Amino acid sequence: MPAMSWEAWARHDATALAERVRKGELTPAELAAQASEAATRLNPKLQGVIELFADTAGNPDTDRPARDGALYGVPMFLKDLGSGLAGRMQDSGSAFTRGTRIDATDPSIGNFLRAGLVPLGRSTTPEFGMTFDTVTEYDGEVTVTRSPWNLDRTPGGSSGGSAAMVAAGVVPLSMSSDGGGSTRIPASFCGLVGLKASRGRVPQPLGRNEYVTRISIDGVVSRSVRDTAAVYDYLTRIPTGGSFIRMGPPEGSYREAITRPPGRLRIALSTGRWGRDGDTDPQVAARVHEVARLLESVGHAIEEVDDATICDWPTLWSAYVTQWVGSRAMFTLMAADKGIGRQQLQTLLNPMTWRHYLASERYDKFDLLRMMNANNTVTRQWGAFFDRYDALLTPTLAVRVPLANGPYSLLRDEELDPWVGRLADACRYTMPGNETGHPAISLPAGFDTDDLPIGVQLHAAFGAEARLLQLAAQVEQARPGWFGAVPPVHVTAGD
Repeated sequence: MPAMSWEAWARHDATALAERVRKGELTPAELAAQASEAATRLNPKLQGVIELFADTAGNPDTDRPARDGALYGVPMFLKDLGSGLAGRMQDSGSAFTRGTRIDATDPSIGNFLRAGLVPLGRSTTPEFGMTFDTVTEYDGEVTVTRSPWNLDRTPGGSSGGSAAMVAAGVVPLSMSSDGGGSTRIPASFCGLVGLKASRGRVPQPLGRNEYVTRISIDGVVSRSVRDTAAVYDYLTRIPTGGSFIRMGPPEGSYREAITRPPGRLRIALSTGRWGRDGDTDPQVAARVHEVARLLESVGHAIEEVDDATICDWPTLWSAYVTQWVGSRAMFTLMAADKGIGRQQLQTLLNPMTWRHYLASERYDKFDLLRMMNANNTVTRQWGAFFDRYDALLTPTLAVRVPLANGPYSLLRDEELDPWVGRLADACRYTMPGNETGHPAISLPAGFDTDDLPIGVQLHAAFGAEARLLQLAAQVEQARPGWFGAVPPVHVTAGD
C-alpha cells in the first residue's frame, strides 16, 4: 500500500513533501516507492520514462542526495540528455548514442543532489533534443511520449517525458533543459511552470561551455512557483572555472523573493509575428491578453508594443538557425570517435536529424563569424528593450498542442527547410531567449476549447530571474486553479 492516498499525493508539491520528510511523517523510501508505483502504472500510457533506477527505489540515498537540502527525499526524473549522473546510462534519444554510460556527475546534477532531490530514473527526450515532439526510434521500434491531457497529443519537448510525469502527478517536479524552448514548451503544453534562466546562471555540463553552446541551459518543470524557486536556490551554484560568463550568485533567495511583490512594473505585451510566418493562434493570443488584464489588476502597467521595437528579426533568425543547423556538424566528430562511417551514421539517425547533419555542411567559417556578429547585435537590442520595460508578456507558443508524432516529429520524411521553418514559426516566442540569453518563464493560463493547456510567457532582462518568479507568484495567487490542474491520465484516476 502507498504511504499516502493518491489524492493526498497529488495535492503535495515538492516543498510540501520535503516538509513532511523533515517532520518525520514520511520517509524518502516511502516517497520513492510511491512515485515508482505511479510511474509503473501510468508509463504504459504515457511512455515518458525510459528507466526506473532499481537501486534508488530500494535505497533513495544511493546517489547521496544531501540530507540537509531543502527538498531532501523528493523524487525526480533525470532528462535523458545533456547533464548526467555518474554511473548511469544516457541515450540522448538516439540509436547513435544509445547505451552511453556517464563517467562523471555534471554540476547541475550535483546541484539537484545538494537540494536533496532523489533521481528516480530517466525521462524521454527526442533525438538530441532537436524538436518539441518527444518521439524516439531504436531498432525500428518507435516510442511516442504522450500528453496526460489527451493521449493523441504531444506533451511537448524536448523535456517531454519529464513534463508528462509531472503533469500526471507521478512526481512533483523533474529535470528539463532548454535550447529553443525545451523547458517552457512542455510546461505550456502540460499546464506546468518552466523557467529558462539567463545564460550563465546555471552550470553547463563538464564537456560544454557557453562559448561553444550558448543556447542551452538546464532547469526543471514543476507544478508550483515555490518549487521552481526552491530548486533554483540550489541549481544556480557554479563551480569555480565552470562558466565563461561570470554572473556571481543570485542576490538573496528565490524562495524569499516570491514572498514579496515586485512593485509596480512596466510590462510590454506582444502577440505578433516576431519575424515569422503566420499569426499566433487566436485562443493563445486571447489568453495572453487575459493575463495582461490580471497583471493590470494587481498594479502593473501594460503596454502593447510593435514587434519592430524589440529587435532586428531577420538578424536574430539568421543567427539562431545558423547555430541550430550548423552545430549538427558535431556528428562528424562523434562518429569518428565511435569508428562509425557516414553510411552507418545515416542508419542510426532519425530522418530529420540526418537532414540537419547534411545541411550543416553548407556553412563555413564566414557564416560562423556572421552568426556571432548577429548574436551581438540582437543581444544588445534586447538589452536596450529591457532598459525601457521591466518585463515582456507573450505567448509561450504560437500554436496550440499538436498531435503526437505529428508535424514537428524528427521521423518525418520531408525536406529540412520547410520543417525548420515550421518549427521556428511555432517557437517564435521561445527561441529568441536562447539566442540572446535573457531569462523567461512559462506559466499555465487555463485551457483552450479542446480542454488542453495554454501557456503564457514572461521575459525579463539578463539576470532578472527573481522578478520573473515574483510575477509568476502573483499570477499563481490570482488564478490558483490554473496551477496543478488534474488531467484525465493521472495518479488519482486509477487504471
